Amino acid sequence: MKESGRKQGAPSPCAACKLLRRRCAQDCVFAPYFPADDPQKFANVHKVFGASNVNKMLQELPVDQRGDAVSSMVYEANARVRDPVYGCVGAISSLQQQIDVLQTQLALAQAEVVHLRVRQTASMPNHGVGPGSPSSSGSPSSRLMGSQFRPTFDMDTACETHQMY
Repeated sequence: MKESGRKQGAPSPCAACKLLRRRCAQDCVFAPYFPADDPQKFANVHKVFGASNVNKMLQELPVDQRGDAVSSMVYEANARVRDPVYGCVGAISSLQQQIDVLQTQLALAQAEVVHLRVRQTASMPNHGVGPGSPSSSGSPSSRLMGSQFRPTFDMDTACETHQMY
């Protein structure tokens, strides 16, 4: 029984040879990296780099580095298909912008934590108020002044916060 014009037992051509409509030789440079079951992988690489250029690049590399080179070409080709102008540089730029926004949000959150700790420390009972201080006297005006006055900066909290970060 024949299988679509090929001899029985003959392996199917790799995705590159199938797309290029050529016979897949035993020593095909594309076969180990572009299997027949994933034709889109080579189609994108071919669209961006061209089969001849990919063939030249792979031939010039040692065999142990070809897999990494193909992975890089596939990544760049897929990025170029999604974004023809910027390719993976556009993706990197977008990720860098996200990092910048997140670092700003983190800095704001850390500043708010410091601010809340300072407020919490300042609102603790008898904090900074000694037995002979004016705010501990019984007069209503001194109690009013004492309740409105809260230190905006506490040295102990600032030192602890600085050590933590």
